[in-house]
Amino acid sequence: MITFESRVFVEHVTGRELTDFLLDCTDDAYNRWWPGVHLRMHVVRPGRPDHVGDLIFIDEFVGRRHLKATAEVVEAVPGTRIVWQVCRGVRLPIRLFLDLEDDTGGVALRHRIDAGFSGPGRLCDPLFSIYFGAGFATAMDTHVGTEFNLLRDQLRAAGPDHGPDSPTTAL
Repeated sequence: MITFESRVFVEHVTGRELTDFLLDCTDDAYNRWWPGVHLRMHVVRPGRPDHVGDLIFIDEFVGRRHLKATAEVVEAVPGTRIVWQVCRGVRLPIRLFLDLEDDTGGVALRHRIDAGFSGPGRLCDPLFSIYFGAGFATAMDTHVGTEFNLLRDQLRAAGPDHGPDSPTTAL
C-alpha cells in the first residue's frame, strides 16, 4: 500500500461547507475554485440522496501532472468525511479520503490517497509507485495546502448564505 497524506488547517470555514461544495460540485464552480488548475468536476451518475454511489469525473493538474479520473463516492458524512474510489469500469484499489474536524476558527483537514491491494495482490503495489512517480507526494502536499484556502476564499466571496453562520452550515 502506498499512501500520500496531507494535513492543513483552513481558517474561517466549516467541514460542512467543504463537504457540501464537493458533493454538489459543478464544472463551473470547480473551475472558479482554482482557474487553470481545477478544470472539471461533476456528477456523471447520481447515487443515493446522501451521495453514496455518486459517480464523479474530476480533471485537474497536480503540479505539472494532469490527472483525470472517474471515482465513486463510497462514503459521505456531511461535515466530517468523504471517501472516493477510483473506477475504470470496475473499482480500482485507489481511494481518496477527505477527513474534516471543525475547530475554533476553522477546520482541520486530512487529505489521504491510498493506492494498493490487500492480500496476494499487494505484489503489484510497486506499479503504483511507477504510476504516481517521483515528486507526486510533494506536489500533492503543495496542491492541498493551496486549494482548500482558495476554496474558503471562494465560499466567502459567494456571500452570507455560504458562511459559517448560514442555516445550512451552522455547527
